[in-house]
Amino acid sequence: MRARSASITDLPISPDEDRERRFRMYLYMMLVRVGCLGLFFVVPGWWKLAPALVAVLIPYFAVVVANVSTHAVGEVREAQNALPAGPSAAGGFAADERTWRASPDPLGGGSARDDRGRDGAAP
Repeated sequence: MRARSASITDLPISPDEDRERRFRMYLYMMLVRVGCLGLFFVVPGWWKLAPALVAVLIPYFAVVVANVSTHAVGEVREAQNALPAGPSAAGGFAADERTWRASPDPLGGGSARDDRGRDGAAP
């Protein structure tokens, strides 16, 4: 059965458009906060608590909304004639396949080395 080919309508929103959308949402929420701060000075009595509470709580929600990305990873398509991944140069078996050489220790302790023979016993 033939796999369904990709369509332009299947593509997710671009990262730039997603970033712009999140920035606009953050900006709108901060404008609401500024409006609430202005209302605080206009509204009399205990009614001042409502815009003050909104002005205090809205930055949390604005940051949460701004950090939620709709840029989904989606389905990963792999080329049919792609080569498999090769061995890593950072570590692995040495040429004689008896000595395991790990990559250098990031803490500066030198490189780890395990000198086991073919039967797996230590010398």
